[in-house]
Amino acid sequence: MKNILIISALLMSVNTVAMADTHSPYKFEKCMEAALEERPGTIIKVEFKNEEGTHMYEFDIRGTDGSDWDVECNAHHGLIAEVEREVDNVNHPLFKAKMKITEAEARKIALAIYPGVIVEVEYEIESNGAASYEFDIDTTVGHEMKIEVDAASGEIVEVNREIWQIGLE
Repeated sequence: MKNILIISALLMSVNTVAMADTHSPYKFEKCMEAALEERPGTIIKVEFKNEEGTHMYEFDIRGTDGSDWDVECNAHHGLIAEVEREVDNVNHPLFKAKMKITEAEARKIALAIYPGVIVEVEYEIESNGAASYEFDIDTTVGHEMKIEVDAASGEIVEVNREIWQIGLE
């Protein structure tokens, strides 16, 4: 209960900042509503990131269905761009069925592109059913980068720069 109250307070703070400028191009509230409509549940984390020049909110939602979801929303249009399911580890049946490269191999691939320290790892099932490792890397140049590595091929699926994050790690 304490965590829910903390997150609620943080989300209200973000909403206040996002809405403080009536000319703000960002649609935080619209994105939050769309994300919860897409995957009903409790928001446990929000990230704001730059993805190929587009600002995106990513809502980590603990769904009423018992699953964890990442719902991305275009911050300028308020439209859902992507929905991914998070699983807790590489041994989850949905992840393990697709995995051909180890987490250690995926880490090497990610760090070869953005040297630094991996501060978070997520295991995701993409909307097309593919599995990917998502690494948050504090880079040697002072940025936090998010890099998704396909668990079957080792190819980079996505790269974006995290601007801020609020909520549970």
